Amino acid sequence: MSLYIHQRKNWPQFSWDEAELSTVLGEVRYIQGKIAGRMEAFGFSSKSETILKTLTEDVMKSSEIEGEVLGREEVRSSIARRLGIEIAGLVPSDRNVDGVVEMTLDATQNYKNELTKDRLLGWQSSLFPSGRSGMYQILTGKWRDNEKGPMQVVSGPLGRETVHFEAPDATRIEDEMEQFLSWFNSSVNIDPVIKSGIAHLWFVTIHPFDDGNGRIARAIADMQLARTEGSGERYYSMSSQIRKRRNEYYTILEKTQKGNLDITPWLQWFLSCMRDALHVTEETLNVVLQRVAFWDKYAGTSLNERQRLMIKKMQEDFFGKLTSSKWAKIAKCSQDTAGRDISDLIAKGLLAKDGGGGRSSGYLLVW
Repeated sequence: MSLYIHQRKNWPQFSWDEAELSTVLGEVRYIQGKIAGRMEAFGFSSKSETILKTLTEDVMKSSEIEGEVLGREEVRSSIARRLGIEIAGLVPSDRNVDGVVEMTLDATQNYKNELTKDRLLGWQSSLFPSGRSGMYQILTGKWRDNEKGPMQVVSGPLGRETVHFEAPDATRIEDEMEQFLSWFNSSVNIDPVIKSGIAHLWFVTIHPFDDGNGRIARAIADMQLARTEGSGERYYSMSSQIRKRRNEYYTILEKTQKGNLDITPWLQWFLSCMRDALHVTEETLNVVLQRVAFWDKYAGTSLNERQRLMIKKMQEDFFGKLTSSKWAKIAKCSQDTAGRDISDLIAKGLLAKDGGGGRSSGYLLVW
């Protein structure tokens, strides 16, 4: 049987081909710098909007990778409250959502602080406030033990499971994590973006917890990226890109963990994900700038609170066409009031009718 990476003689002395990584690393660094410059030119509200959108996506997608779907408005509201960002329509959030948000914000906002055992135990406890993962009771606030047998990543029907990976024995975890944390907190002669990819792989290979290892590994990678940029302001989401390529993610992890200590293919994949995440951010910033230009153009136009609310909704995550019925429901007003609001915006040139007629008419925002 082939060895897992953590069973090899020189573990964890990773190696990689810098020449193989130079092209994609150069692209990542170039786009990073370009976006950082654009963010500096943003006003406070535009920057806050971008950060809130990015963090919301990051929290949601990191959970989705593990098969857990969180409510967007709950996540958005939980982040906004903790960052002191004023947004309309805040909704209550349950403690499971708050736990993921707290871990994500601690990793990215407090990136200068050392990563410690106690901090990691706190993160894992916050992910599972009830001490359960789905229907199963799990260990929280401590490393996993051997009570349930070896920690394996498996798939397939009961009795015919395929073992994709087996983590180090629980008796090794204390020493393994001490070595990992010492490396992570020290200044090493490695490109800091490469260090993020190594940290992700190294932690998820140790798999120190009963559950939550993937989400925590991605939070650690984000923490290192924040250190790379010297800023807790997140404007791109690695988890969103990993979610889009989830099958690739698990495949490359399995292949790397069953390979040797040359982790060049893993780092190539990680950097390509980061490059894609940065490209998405470039598109997002273009939309934000479009919104800024829109509000500048209509700065002197008289609008009521319902109209401002609905325009912002249409600029963000509005699905389907806007109708007077949807307007009345979202703005919590009568159908007649919705009709008057819409007619007023059409007259002022902010809305245009999208075919049809009567109450089924759709309306588009005139950017």
